[in-house]
Amino acid sequence: MSTPYPFTAVVGQDDLRLGLLLNAVSPAVGGVLVRGEKGTAKSTAVRALAALMPDVPVVPGCRFSCDPASPDPACPDGPHGAGGGVSRGARMVELPVGASEDRLVGALDIERALAEGVKAFEPGLLAAANRGILYVDEVNLLHDHLVDVLLDAAAMGASYVEREGVSVRHAARFLLVGTMNPEEGELRPQLLDRFGLTVEVAASRDTDQRVEVVRRRLAYDADPAGFAAEWAAEEGALRERIAAARALLPEVRLGDGALRQIAATCAAFEVDGMRADIVMARTATALAAWAGRTDVLAEDVRQAALLALPHRRRRNPFDAPGLDEDKLDDTLEQNGGGDEDPDPDGPGGGGRPPHDGGPDTPPRPEGESADAPAPSVPEQDRGQGQEQGQEQGQEQGQGRPSGGGEQRPVGATEPFRTRMLSVPGLGEGAAGRRSRARTEHGRTTGSRQPRGALTKLHLAATVQAAAPHQRARGRSGPGLVVRRDDLRQATREGREGNLVLFVVDASGSMAARQRMGAVKGAVLSLLLDAYQRRDKVGLVTFRGREAEVALPPTSSVDAAAARLELLPTGGRTPVAAGLLRAHEVLRVERLRDPSRRPLLVVVTDGRATGGPDAVALAARAARLHEAQGIASVVVDCESGPVRLGLAGVLARELGGSAVTLDELRADSIAGLVKDVQETNRRAA
Repeated sequence: MSTPYPFTAVVGQDDLRLGLLLNAVSPAVGGVLVRGEKGTAKSTAVRALAALMPDVPVVPGCRFSCDPASPDPACPDGPHGAGGGVSRGARMVELPVGASEDRLVGALDIERALAEGVKAFEPGLLAAANRGILYVDEVNLLHDHLVDVLLDAAAMGASYVEREGVSVRHAARFLLVGTMNPEEGELRPQLLDRFGLTVEVAASRDTDQRVEVVRRRLAYDADPAGFAAEWAAEEGALRERIAAARALLPEVRLGDGALRQIAATCAAFEVDGMRADIVMARTATALAAWAGRTDVLAEDVRQAALLALPHRRRRNPFDAPGLDEDKLDDTLEQNGGGDEDPDPDGPGGGGRPPHDGGPDTPPRPEGESADAPAPSVPEQDRGQGQEQGQEQGQEQGQGRPSGGGEQRPVGATEPFRTRMLSVPGLGEGAAGRRSRARTEHGRTTGSRQPRGALTKLHLAATVQAAAPHQRARGRSGPGLVVRRDDLRQATREGREGNLVLFVVDASGSMAARQRMGAVKGAVLSLLLDAYQRRDKVGLVTFRGREAEVALPPTSSVDAAAARLELLPTGGRTPVAAGLLRAHEVLRVERLRDPSRRPLLVVVTDGRATGGPDAVALAARAARLHEAQGIASVVVDCESGPVRLGLAGVLARELGGSAVTLDELRADSIAGLVKDVQETNRRAA
């Protein structure tokens, strides 16, 4: 077994370490979500936490870690009689992003269940994590059906496994710890709310601290055991402090004044539901115990709010998590009632863990957060001079897109609710909510012989396959004689997520302030729809003489929205370059993820310029997409009394459909989907 990196050797990252330690003191806090850029010791700190957790008593031989003092009466390995237990270290179980549902919840032997009527159950990761830590790295990339299972287990403290009327239940109470890089996409709100605390981490910009990080890491890699031995004393001291805080926790008093501050803070920040209030109360109590106090103070409430509320305030994927600290201080002051700490610098003051293991962490510079929103352009400056410089931009756009024809970014109009765009046909991509697909979950449409382990039994088809052979197999009793080759896997139809690739015209002809704002508003609305339908998105823009990939395909819809907000305009309209660049993006993505089907959304007025035969080149580039059967939609941004209809011509070359910008709202989308499907039916 490899030697884990010592927790006390982690340099800086005070919020990360505090959030983990508070959960070690009080598992009732509900876990922690660690958000931040790559390479910031997220996984290292989480894996190091397990070594600090107190030992747990378990029933000998129980695969579900039952407590000998109060064993689970429904334990599949039970019933457990009276007797002494054994102590072992708390387990940290890692859930891989690509794990199957059976690996998570466990599996029943369907063949034995049908033929012998016995519950032959192989426990999964939820059973192994009971009374321990369940760690999910890259939790935002977890498949939806696994997220649903986690939500159920976290809510009920138990896991249920059911296969065709045969069910098994076992306890599943665990500390849920997740790490994620926000650039790769956000979490569903339901799962986000299940994490008690959230912390933001970023790499230090202090040179001395970065040097210390590298020095310690190199020393650990050279001799893990020797490095761990150097930090054994600090690890032991921290372990003792955790145990002391746990022992003190039942004596901590949460007074009415602190409770009023907690309730007022949650109300002031308009968080949904009551879970935030409960988590804040538990966190403030744990902070007091960690500081060695028996009374909860205002500073505990403030720190609890900073840890428990930011991730509960998001209203849509484009909102950056965070808390207005001035508003927080005002709310606490208006609802004061707790006693102040007479010695804030005394033992445990501030609630920070000892042994920072390096130079003190300097205050994070303003705006350094890894997923802070991109700076926005003031409204009064948006689009200034757009109309005046439009023609000039088209003439000067011969050079690079950043040349003299570039106009300031225009702000998007208010996003609106859209209806679903879908890719025709039946796919087999990752689970989502957009297009029809063969999936593990959904309505049953047929059966087949299983390839590998059986996961979803089609009972009627299995009985039908076994029935003709009962006499030959010597059946004499009521039980059905079932063999492996009789089993049938249910085939199911559900929904998949797609790759929605936006190709946006940013040329001078789009630079009119009102038009570009409406274009961005429409794309922003479709991005919000893509977030809700669990799609990947990409963004290609074209202007001047070339096109660029503003955002490679990603699950981070809010990253796409940030790039869109800062998109400048100006220059000529190289439609062919945009389509060719999109073709290359889709080709590469097809190699990476061949099962995910694309949907191409081209936003342009169709007026191809920028060289000889620009319109003919655009048509040839469009036919490359049409030849590969890529579903496409052209959003026609042409306006004015005289319309050339070039966007419609481009849509026909793509084999897709065209819709005007005004028709892109609400009920108009229904007609658009029908047009896409009708076009593909005609092509077939």
